[in-house]
Amino acid sequence: MELVDSILMQLDKPDPEIDRIWAEEAKKRWKAYKAGKVETVSYEQVMKKHSAR
Repeated sequence: MELVDSILMQLDKPDPEIDRIWAEEAKKRWKAYKAGKVETVSYEQVMKKHSAR
């Protein structure tokens, strides 16, 4: 059980590099959205598409 706990503790640690990369990506996407460079889809369109399946 100690081995499992040890492995789980290691897996749950945040990786600062991955967090930094995701933060950069989020900023890049937000800027593209604000500049009108990203095509958006409304919630209603998404729900209609996926409820039709």
